[in-house]
Amino acid sequence: MTRLALFDLDHTLIPTDSDHAWGRFMIQLGLVDPVQFQRDNERFYEDYQNGCLDIHAYLRVAVAPLTRHSRDELDAWHRQFMADVIGPNLLPSARELVRAHQDAGDLCCIITATNAFVTRPIATAFGVDNLLAIELATEDGAPRGRYTGDIVGVPSFREGKVTRLHSWLADQGKTLADFSQTFFYSDSRNDLPLMQEVSDPVATNPDETLRAHAVAHGWRILELFN
Repeated sequence: MTRLALFDLDHTLIPTDSDHAWGRFMIQLGLVDPVQFQRDNERFYEDYQNGCLDIHAYLRVAVAPLTRHSRDELDAWHRQFMADVIGPNLLPSARELVRAHQDAGDLCCIITATNAFVTRPIATAFGVDNLLAIELATEDGAPRGRYTGDIVGVPSFREGKVTRLHSWLADQGKTLADFSQTFFYSDSRNDLPLMQEVSDPVATNPDETLRAHAVAHGWRILELFN
């Protein structure tokens, strides 16, 4: 039977938060008010780390700047973001972890609470085709349309990751029970709902809450970036 390998992204496969970093990058580009946006960006990031993020309130602030620019402009800025910010954080240890699962023939998927605009190129850089991320709505639903500021479907955050995973598998005529093993690598307490669904949860560079939970339940702990 095939195995399933799921990976969180931020602070799991990369030693930074891509969403938070993109916010700082927009400030550097002058796309947002530097004082207000930085204040909001830091506040929401702290809420995420503390396990109390209002995902919808955050998305209203984080996605709004994208609505003011064409997709071509955004893509050009994102290429610069990949080169300047993400590229140096694509470390061999994380690449080797993903590659080991791919070489074993496992079905691999990155599942993240960061939006697909920010994360799709990062998943591509890891060679992972399957990405479950927060999907952003576009004008008239056009693939290259301007972003509206809304999202599509259930946000892949906390319990929403479980919902999105089961829906994705169902679209392929599968359930978790169809795999001989199911892995989920994550750093965050926010991912406990999904970690409790898989056969092999791996606390990867874990925050203190997740580390304590992993120790108490005998879960594997992996430090990729030491």
